[in-house]
Amino acid sequence: MDREFNRRDFVTGTVLASAAMALGAQASAQPPKPPATQNTLPKGKIRDLEVSRVLLGGNLLTHFTHSRDLKYVYSLAQHYNTDEKILETMATAEANGINTLSIHNPPHAMQLLKRYRKEGGKIQYIICPTAPVEPGMAKYTEEVLQLVDLGADAIYLWGVRADALTSAKQIDLIGKAVDVAKAQGVPSGVGGHELDVVVACEKNKIPADFYIKTLHHHNYPSAKLNYDSMWCKNPEETIEFMKTVEKPWIAFKTMAAGAIPPRDAIQYVFQNGADFALLGMFDYEIAEDVKIAKEVLSGIKERARPWRA
Repeated sequence: MDREFNRRDFVTGTVLASAAMALGAQASAQPPKPPATQNTLPKGKIRDLEVSRVLLGGNLLTHFTHSRDLKYVYSLAQHYNTDEKILETMATAEANGINTLSIHNPPHAMQLLKRYRKEGGKIQYIICPTAPVEPGMAKYTEEVLQLVDLGADAIYLWGVRADALTSAKQIDLIGKAVDVAKAQGVPSGVGGHELDVVVACEKNKIPADFYIKTLHHHNYPSAKLNYDSMWCKNPEETIEFMKTVEKPWIAFKTMAAGAIPPRDAIQYVFQNGADFALLGMFDYEIAEDVKIAKEVLSGIKERARPWRA
């Protein structure tokens, strides 16, 4: 026999449902453990460090989305990529065969990397310090030591710093930055948005172990805006010069911050000489992008630039 659904029933049911939801949320807040069996991706070597051909980019994890003038997207990324979601994203990357993350070093993000390793994560970290690079190298050295102590597997000079130092013709400081990381026994690279960075390093025989250099084409509408919308000004010149470079090359900004579809971007950078592709991905994009990368890599039979890693 049906009984009357009264106010007390409603309150009791609501309280119980709320409690159940809270318990469920608490349980789901635990970051997933990377599975024991993982998909595989082709790999290359940077010195003795074995790196998957696709790396997980760090900008979305630090909420730096390069969303042109759409300021709300920064907040949206921040609300989506909570601490637990960032840990889940790294686990998802590992499960799909991505064994390396590249990121800069905001303090909170570094604590999450430390926590991820403590909770069983194995993904490798290639990190760029953002400390100033200046005579004496005191602040930069301090950050490098901190990052190596945290567990960084490789260090590279932040592209923003390298661009500025090259423009100021302070190539000697780029060399000193490379030497600081080398002294700690980890692979030491140089990043750059400008091709001049790599040209200057090669000309001056800077002993970098690898380069992280932007590469994307300009066949997307916002490329012409010149408003936080282009990161490789001269892709054709970059492709041609990198043919002469024998060091491993990690291409970044490959999708122009989401403006270029993954298959188009991945095909472009691998066919045109990059040894690795750094992809900024939300967790739900990883499996599909890895699938695309495997298809692209398996379809490339020859390239003008040999694999350098």
